[in-house]
Amino acid sequence: MIAKPLRHNRGFAAALILFLVLFVVYHILHPRGFSTAVFIQNANETVAIAFVAMAQTIPVLVGGLDLSVGSVMTLTACLASYLVVGTPAQMIFGMFLTLLAGTTFGVMNGLIVVFGRIQPIIATLATGAIAMGLALLLRPTPGGDIDADLNWALTNSVFDFAETFGLADDGNAAWLQPFANIPVPLIILLVVAFGVWAPFKRTVTGRTLYAIGSAESAAKLSGLPVRRAKIAAFGLAGFFASCGGLYLAIQTSSGNADITQAGAYTLNSIAAVVLGGTSLLGGIGGAIGSLVGTGILRVISFYFRILSVDPLIQPLIEGLVLLAAVSLGALRTLRIKNKLEHFR
Repeated sequence: MIAKPLRHNRGFAAALILFLVLFVVYHILHPRGFSTAVFIQNANETVAIAFVAMAQTIPVLVGGLDLSVGSVMTLTACLASYLVVGTPAQMIFGMFLTLLAGTTFGVMNGLIVVFGRIQPIIATLATGAIAMGLALLLRPTPGGDIDADLNWALTNSVFDFAETFGLADDGNAAWLQPFANIPVPLIILLVVAFGVWAPFKRTVTGRTLYAIGSAESAAKLSGLPVRRAKIAAFGLAGFFASCGGLYLAIQTSSGNADITQAGAYTLNSIAAVVLGGTSLLGGIGGAIGSLVGTGILRVISFYFRILSVDPLIQPLIEGLVLLAAVSLGALRTLRIKNKLEHFR
């Protein structure tokens, strides 16, 4: 009973073990060791790319690539820099509108792919350019004025969050002690991942994503909602990308239509998906694995910092790591004659 799930999730299991080893050794080598400050800094540097990696995962599961996720993240960050201001109610409404905008953009991608019958990589290359154009219209130069208390509360520890909103007064601070030092960014990431992706994966539409990636023709013949699932895949990708944009805007207290940054996030999202055990052929993997893949990517960059690795060779090392991950995934795929064998 245990061996079968492990066999079906070997890519994820290997990624998780690699991440844990890298993470523990990193903190052993770090001058400040396992400190709350270092953990919070690591979490803040990981959240945005983790959301974008989850966004990339969903289209990959149906056998496509979404080259617009970095641009949608940038667009929604610029939008949030205008909307997440004012009273608490206005800021909450602004967050809702930001997430709605990203989700709508993702649904538009899905409609183009499904009814326009255009390959996802081509369609999203075009829509990504549109998203960047809109971002540049919104923020020709970096700017914005997101509430400083919101920035502090969501980018630090649980204790800082509680203190900011008056939940850690002397009389009622005892409840905080078991998890006071946990980074809020990590909680946000896990709540969205397990609160949105985990339930969606168990729905008919979520299961259809895997069926499409494994054998789309068979999924259609089985009467599964293939069109709906594809549109939902890109819509969910837009939602996760907008979560990354919203967090990035709150973290930086501004919006910035940085084309280079958008491209880097998109490429890193693909790397995180592969490292997390999701097959680029579709049908195998999941968003939780991409979180682990993101962790591997970020920890490698943390090593560069503490070991003073020459910036000129950092891309070479990252490229070798990605090549190794892709190669291992390809070897696993070549060992089977049909992707449906993964589910036997």
